[in-house]
Amino acid sequence: MPGAYWIAHVTVLDAEAYGKYAEAAGPAIAAAGGKFLARGSRYVQLEGNERKRNVLAWFPSLEAAEACYRGPAYQAALAHAIGASERDLVIVEAME
Repeated sequence: MPGAYWIAHVTVLDAEAYGKYAEAAGPAIAAAGGKFLARGSRYVQLEGNERKRNVLAWFPSLEAAEACYRGPAYQAALAHAIGASERDLVIVEAME
């Protein structure tokens, strides 16, 4: 499945505020053509720093994923996550 993957590793510090982020982020991601493949699912940490919440979303292109992140709808959602979580987020282009 060509496109791009949005990979986030998150430690939630304030569940209530982060819940507001999640409520708003889902529709923003869907509107940009994104589709969640994993969101808070079970995982096994093998290397690196553990974060309790892991998210994998697919987008039709790296550009679509980045535009979603930088867009007003996602930025409004992200405002709820700032201070409510510690996050690592990367977008990786899929191999064809």
